[in-house]
Amino acid sequence: MEEFSLGNALKADWQPLGTHLSAPVLAEILDGGQSFRWHAIGDQRWRGQWLHHAVELRVTEPDHPEWRPLTEQTTQSELRRYLALDEDFAALTDALPWRSDPILAAAISTFPGLRILRQDLREALIGFICSSSKRIAQIKQAVGLIAAQFGPEIAPGLHALPSWSELAAVSEDDLRACKLGYRARYLAQTAQILAADPEWADRLATLPYPAAHAALMRLPGVGAKVADCVLLFGTHRLEAFPVDTWIVQAMSRWYGLADWRPQQVAHFGRIHFGPAAGLAQQFLFAAARRGVPLN
Repeated sequence: MEEFSLGNALKADWQPLGTHLSAPVLAEILDGGQSFRWHAIGDQRWRGQWLHHAVELRVTEPDHPEWRPLTEQTTQSELRRYLALDEDFAALTDALPWRSDPILAAAISTFPGLRILRQDLREALIGFICSSSKRIAQIKQAVGLIAAQFGPEIAPGLHALPSWSELAAVSEDDLRACKLGYRARYLAQTAQILAADPEWADRLATLPYPAAHAALMRLPGVGAKVADCVLLFGTHRLEAFPVDTWIVQAMSRWYGLADWRPQQVAHFGRIHFGPAAGLAQQFLFAAARRGVPLN
């Protein structure tokens, strides 16, 4: 049997993903700050990784994405789970208060089909600890360096992110070499804590949102925004409403929340938008980041 290699994978036939997503919406899902392991490698083509999986995605016909695996163990069912294609985001979107909120309605119409990835908690936590005061491209670079330097190789030239125990064995200085700056200390300390407590993630999954948010904030380098990002993108808690600079500006401009503190904005978001507030946040975040005029 021919050995699986990245070269052979790149010769594989493209397969339909079995869903409808436009190229701009797919780009927003993959490159809008949910995950930091996707890279544009051509016109409407993306290469990405999660856990021990790697794939390429593209949209060649309107709203018809295709994929091909870059690792032997990656199947369409694994990819569909990661993209949360088994979850009815159309129904979740319809349940948002867009009928009484013209700003949200305009954002939804701009990015129809936007969804939340179903990521691994560890990968989300690593990424968002690295994210403080960094642009998405810089976060991707740092996370990629961590994987390349300290993670297992899953295909030639492709590395998974390290486990907590693997990361705990890395010195703070070596993490700083991955362009983390002061964030290296936070990541090193968090890795030590979680490597010593392998049941931590299981306990977090049983906690209601407020307790889970508080538990995350007890980790080094995890503030309120990072905790909400990890809950939304790493545990699929759709009630989380991360508030970063884009959302502060958007909620001030579009909802009249000028001079509100981030925690007040987050509370407003959870109350106003309801159980899927995090999905509403993504629509508004995408519109704000792209400079879409909604009013």
